[in-house]
Amino acid sequence: MMLHYLDQGDPAATPLVILHGLFGTLDNWQTLARRWADEAGLRVVSADLRNHGRSFHAPEHSYALMAQDVADLLDHLALDPARLTVLGHSMGGKVAMTLALAYPQRLAQLVVVDIAPRFSNMEHQEDIVAGLQAVNLDTIQSRQQAEAALLPHIPQVGVRQFLLKNLYRREDNSFAWRINLPGLVARLADVGEEITSAQPFLKPTLFVRGGKSDYITADDKLHSIPALFPNSQVVTVPDAGHWLHAEKPEEVFGLVKNFVGQL
Repeated sequence: MMLHYLDQGDPAATPLVILHGLFGTLDNWQTLARRWADEAGLRVVSADLRNHGRSFHAPEHSYALMAQDVADLLDHLALDPARLTVLGHSMGGKVAMTLALAYPQRLAQLVVVDIAPRFSNMEHQEDIVAGLQAVNLDTIQSRQQAEAALLPHIPQVGVRQFLLKNLYRREDNSFAWRINLPGLVARLADVGEEITSAQPFLKPTLFVRGGKSDYITADDKLHSIPALFPNSQVVTVPDAGHWLHAEKPEEVFGLVKNFVGQL
């Protein structure tokens, strides 16, 4: 089964593939994707990972399988590996790392946004899961009712709005989630899995971290990142949290444009 994707820009231009994070969709990156296509002159392919967005649902949700899904998409699109940059945020960053380590010949360079290869404790997702499960899809009649059900568990309005992007109306006018919520909850521990490899990825890699985020620590910069990505640099975007592409789009736009332009 092929991932759902959006292909923008000149088909002959330098390609950039974008992978979103947990509970996200390719729409989360659309503002920047359009700019990289229109202003930076790139061919930008944004994908919905399995169990997310408009891509297929499956009981399995591992980084090895998600990396294979992306590799299949690269084959389908016949993107030139000598010119290809793959960018991933959070969970998508771990997918991108897994792809690069398992299939280094498939890409020229890598961008990882605010995630390290090490194990991530997923306890911080418990409130989000509780909020999503509190939305009774059988009875809600509006998005406002869905947001009201999220509110006791998720006080941050931005996070609620992000999650509600997954809510849609079916043809019978009832609501449903685009995410495979039961499947993701069952496999949530796997999303925190450490990324490992017997061989490092030797090609250029850019790690972009938010200055107010703890997803990439000083210890990661010294140990877990260079161990697997020895040809990497870590750049910090000041005053940005984990969602730095939404909080500081100009900085992220410029960093990625300049990095891809080095090819």
